[in-house]
Amino acid sequence: MLLLRMFSRKWWLTTLLVLLGTALCVRLGIWQLDRLDQRRAFNAQFESMRALPPLDLNAEGFDSVDTMEWRSVQVTGEYDFENQIALRNQYNGDQYGYHLVTPLLFNGTSVLVDRGWIPADGNSTSADWRKYDEPGVVTVTGQIRLGQIKPAFGGVADALPANGEKLEIWNNADITQIARQLPHPVLDVYVQPDVDPADTEPPIPYQPEIELTEGPHFGYALQWFTFATILFAGYPFYLKKQESA
Repeated sequence: MLLLRMFSRKWWLTTLLVLLGTALCVRLGIWQLDRLDQRRAFNAQFESMRALPPLDLNAEGFDSVDTMEWRSVQVTGEYDFENQIALRNQYNGDQYGYHLVTPLLFNGTSVLVDRGWIPADGNSTSADWRKYDEPGVVTVTGQIRLGQIKPAFGGVADALPANGEKLEIWNNADITQIARQLPHPVLDVYVQPDVDPADTEPPIPYQPEIELTEGPHFGYALQWFTFATILFAGYPFYLKKQESA
């Protein structure tokens, strides 16, 4: 009898909205549980990589280096300043600028190194960046990072110029695309150097702050499932009360 009332001419639209609202709350709860699984997987990956000894790219193989994000790494070589690029929309505090990304040549190949932040003023072209050159053999210590085609939310993917010219300033550290304009092979990861708090001269290395928590995702999931239960289980009581009024 109640089911017939729910889909009667008077109540069918309200019933449909309640069912849709319930389904939406359930879907949002599942999405938060998915986010929780992703966060746990990230935490496990980070902790397992940080527990390993530093990887010496000059002495060890690197066939599976793309599975080693966040592992400490060391590499010795010489920078290729002719083929460096910059990442836009980077900040040092509240000061806008770029991150200077330079190929480091070693053992017949190369790896991109995010050398750090440089101010935007006076650094609009690759010729301007040459004042930050570090000639000769250098040793870089840092951590392995994966490239990024574009940010997860918003952002624009990079495309190489149709006329064959080099793209100097990029939106993202898209290693696959960057590799297409390099004259030498390059690993499909980049190195994010360690930070020295006393280093205040550009390029200034950057490291993200990592919080190894599960975040609020489980609590949010519980809230959405509670809302779904209230809608789905409470609607019949509401309908019965309205009909008896």
